[in-house]
Amino acid sequence: MALFSKLFAKITGSDLSVADWDELRKSLIEADLGAALSDELIEVAKKTKPDDLNAAVHSALSATLVKTSRDIASHAGRLTTIMVVGVNGTGKTTSVAKLTSLLKNEGKSITLCAADTFRAAAIEQLQTWGSRLGVEVIAGKFQGDPASVAFDAAAQAKEKKSEYLIIDTAGRLHTAHNLMDELGKIRRVVEKGTPIDEVLLVIDATTGQNGIAQAKSFISSVAATGLILTKLDGSAKGGIALAIEKETGVPIKFVGTGESASDFRRFDPESYISGLLA
Repeated sequence: MALFSKLFAKITGSDLSVADWDELRKSLIEADLGAALSDELIEVAKKTKPDDLNAAVHSALSATLVKTSRDIASHAGRLTTIMVVGVNGTGKTTSVAKLTSLLKNEGKSITLCAADTFRAAAIEQLQTWGSRLGVEVIAGKFQGDPASVAFDAAAQAKEKKSEYLIIDTAGRLHTAHNLMDELGKIRRVVEKGTPIDEVLLVIDATTGQNGIAQAKSFISSVAATGLILTKLDGSAKGGIALAIEKETGVPIKFVGTGESASDFRRFDPESYISGLLA
């Protein structure tokens, strides 16, 4: 991504004009860093010698990312339950499949729950992924009660002693309060039988600052514990990862960079920052 190549190339030994600094600030904002973080980095650059700039920016970026654990929840001896939530079109169901593939490759036993009962295609999509990955998918009727489907899935996952239950929920606009309330209902119903250990929010990296607004709403409604950032495919707008953690305080746990199951990995802050500074 090399977001800062323009910044480093511009700052040599000579003084920059106000217009030069404004141009650099604009380029950082356009890279989805947000105004506040862009201003902080410009101030760092103004106070730093050119030879020390890379290290100074690296330090500033590292300080932006949260220090909360990025490990996925795991509980030996009992079912670990993960809800996956997000807005329509972010790659939520595909992310569920990719997370399943990652955990399965680590030797974990997994049950999937198709709690997006509003779209028959979503149920079929998850069932197709389940068949491909060799994982059981618990599904209810189209337009059935998603909370009931999730409750039944939890009961079955516990009975078969699965290590993980991953619940795929319906995509919903973060501004639709009745739909957001339904996520809370799913959580309350499932927790009558087993704790919800993780709520992973899927954010499309290409949505920029709107992704931050989505994240804040979901965090408020369902207490998201981690983020999955999709479509982080090397575009110059990859600064959203920095901005979203700074604004929400919730750690990015996984990133998706493509369509295949292998295009998914745990988020490594150090390699991410190194990529921005390359």
